[in-house]
Amino acid sequence: MKFTIDGQEIEAKPGQTIMEAADAAGIYIPRLCAHSDLKPIGSCRVCTVIVDGRPQAACVKPVAEGMVVENETPELLEHRRNIIDMMFVEGNHFCMFCERSGNCELQAMAYRFGITAPQYPFQFPPKEVDASHPDVMLDHNRCIMCARCVRASQELDGKNVFQSIGRGFDRKIGVNGEKVLADTDMSVDDRSADVCPVGCIIKKRTAFKTPIGQRLYDHQPIGSDIEEGGHE
Repeated sequence: MKFTIDGQEIEAKPGQTIMEAADAAGIYIPRLCAHSDLKPIGSCRVCTVIVDGRPQAACVKPVAEGMVVENETPELLEHRRNIIDMMFVEGNHFCMFCERSGNCELQAMAYRFGITAPQYPFQFPPKEVDASHPDVMLDHNRCIMCARCVRASQELDGKNVFQSIGRGFDRKIGVNGEKVLADTDMSVDDRSADVCPVGCIIKKRTAFKTPIGQRLYDHQPIGSDIEEGGHE
């Protein structure tokens, strides 16, 4: 089937989402909760596009014959900047000291959108750091509630280490032990230890091993692999 994104006609296979078809065509749609190995849930809304005049999450919206998709309008770019801004101010992200700096998808997304400082006031919420596990650290200050760890633990690891608990501003990632990560069956080899897009889940004794200049986003912006046809 065929449909258009920003006036460009592309082909898609039945059952593909807009994001999957766009990736295959070398068109990057920003995303933070979506991951190629996980079922999409459309939670972060960074991938919002306009489909036949209505906003939709590209990671969950199936392609239909002849649909018209807008991905790079001024309104959508502003919408995405606002979401990214709010993720920064609703957590405690200190990029210059973070072990994930240079490999962080949130940081890389901010650079791609030209964000050097958030436009909203910082909230500085009190957040916990769970360093109880011998191999993995959980820093709630950096969590953006993408739920990748929740899905990876359930879908890929066959466990239930992480869950989303609470509501609204008090929502956070919880674990299946009574209090801390050490009480769970979490393993450093679990896929849930690798899918975090930010510095919330960190493997111990691995920090700063990659020199500046060799990190994932040191030379090319996030999404470059897709735009260069890496997913075709």
